[in-house]
Amino acid sequence: MNKMTKLITVCTACYNEEENIEQVYRRVKAIFNTELSSYSYEHLFIDNASEDNTVKILKNIAARDINVKVIVNSRNYGHIRSPYHGLIQAEGDAVISIVADLQDPPEMIPEFVKYWEEGAHIVVAVKKESKEHPLMFRVRKLYYGLLKQLSDVDIIQNYTGFGLYDKKIITILKNIPDPYPFFRGIIAEIGFKVVQIPYSQPRRERGFTKNNFYTLYDMGILGIINNSKVPLRLSIFIGFLMAFISFLAGFGFLIGKLLFWNTFQAGIAPLLISNYFLFGILLFFIGILGEYVGAIYTHVLARPRVFEAERINFDNDESNS
Repeated sequence: MNKMTKLITVCTACYNEEENIEQVYRRVKAIFNTELSSYSYEHLFIDNASEDNTVKILKNIAARDINVKVIVNSRNYGHIRSPYHGLIQAEGDAVISIVADLQDPPEMIPEFVKYWEEGAHIVVAVKKESKEHPLMFRVRKLYYGLLKQLSDVDIIQNYTGFGLYDKKIITILKNIPDPYPFFRGIIAEIGFKVVQIPYSQPRRERGFTKNNFYTLYDMGILGIINNSKVPLRLSIFIGFLMAFISFLAGFGFLIGKLLFWNTFQAGIAPLLISNYFLFGILLFFIGILGEYVGAIYTHVLARPRVFEAERINFDNDESNS
């Protein structure tokens, strides 16, 4: 297969990105018109039912450029399900995932393709530094380190999904029936030849991030429960340890009372403090258990990741789910 017959799909998930979507399209197109002109390409946008003008802009772009494909979801399916669904709709020999806020520099695409041509099945961009708030970058780095320590597989640190994936990888992703997939964990689980490219993540210049505490927590806890049994086993060890400490404390109070029957006063404060502490530990691990049960419940329901409202510039315009 020569380069002219190779199709590269660029996949961009978006939600309320009217200020960035046109520039993402133009910068990707410029790269394939110059450095990668020997390849055919398509740019697939999957929109999560944006409430601004994002869909209107995408329709205008698709009307004048047949290389642009658009999927519009029937509602907002969140930051986990929609991007994954977009990737597995791609038909390219290689698929490149890039976000709509331009914090994934499109100018890295030629480097991805170069390593892919040299035999890599997966080429990912890894943040060596970021122009986002320093505290936020440190928190993310700590999380990636914790996830790597807890996980049963070798999770790539400081990697957000930005990268290139061979068609073989996309085929595997299509056959994974996970309704709420943790993409980075699945990539680590799949294996194959992976090339990591360090980069400096630029600051978002226009618009506002759609992440909030809940979405960050959702992504964070999903990564842990999908790739580790450590929290469940930790609850067993801590439960045993707390029971042993309680036994020692009770035995100590008993001895103190027997030795100093008339003067020994335990007081109510130690009892209240220990109860609050133990109940806090108990509720924490009940919450952890609840997250695992919730993940099981989601898998049992086995609902489609998204329902599509509209497809544009596909050979078959019927909505798939």
